[in-house]
Amino acid sequence: MHREPDVGFDPGSPGSRPGPKAGAKPLRHPGIPASPVVELNVGGELYTTTVGTLRKLPGSKLAEMFSSSPKACTDAEGRLFIDRPGTYFGPILDYLRSERLPTHHILEVYREAQFYEIKPLVKLLEDMPQIFGEQVARKQFLLRVPGYSENLELMVHLARAEAVAARSSAVLVCAMRSEEDAALCADALRILEGEKRSVVKFGPWKAAPQVKDLLDCVKMDIEARGYQVYYEQYSERTLRAKYLNYFYTFIFSWW
Repeated sequence: MHREPDVGFDPGSPGSRPGPKAGAKPLRHPGIPASPVVELNVGGELYTTTVGTLRKLPGSKLAEMFSSSPKACTDAEGRLFIDRPGTYFGPILDYLRSERLPTHHILEVYREAQFYEIKPLVKLLEDMPQIFGEQVARKQFLLRVPGYSENLELMVHLARAEAVAARSSAVLVCAMRSEEDAALCADALRILEGEKRSVVKFGPWKAAPQVKDLLDCVKMDIEARGYQVYYEQYSERTLRAKYLNYFYTFIFSWW
């Protein structure tokens, strides 16, 4: 008698594949949550949202993290973990959920929006006064000051070198806005170099801000690194009065 071939699964038969059982759950990538609701651990802060919210903007880093080939890892409790500052992730979620813009910590949220590549939010934040002033006004000015970042590093290095067993350190700065200022300060710089004095030189620059504006920027950027610092006009008798508007002392306080 002729028998139809057995179509059931034979575990011992090479190449055989089990058919789907009734009520079986569909296969999924182990990193993608079975539920649309997902719990996140962002730098130690816990958030609950949906996969749809995280994928709302295709092409963003968040959408990529929670794609069919996820890039996120998990913490000890199985929550998806993102190693970023958790405090500022809430405003990112608020924007993805309802397009609501942050009202606090604008600069910090802006940095996180850049990291997650939330381009519409980045653009909206760049139009806000806090970011516009920093990105368009102050930062563009500092890009016109030759060697600005390198000079900040030098100032910190000099201050730390003098900090041993001292309550404060003094760093001498010469700020020259124009080529004429630089020519005027040349003799004074030679005198100070002859005395083995280290001088950090800023300028000249081709932009409207004055010397005080530059000094305020230097103070702001050094304080942003966690240092306590203030500046005052250089007052030693080594220099003639005509040079004093160009030379300033930055005082770093250690304790």
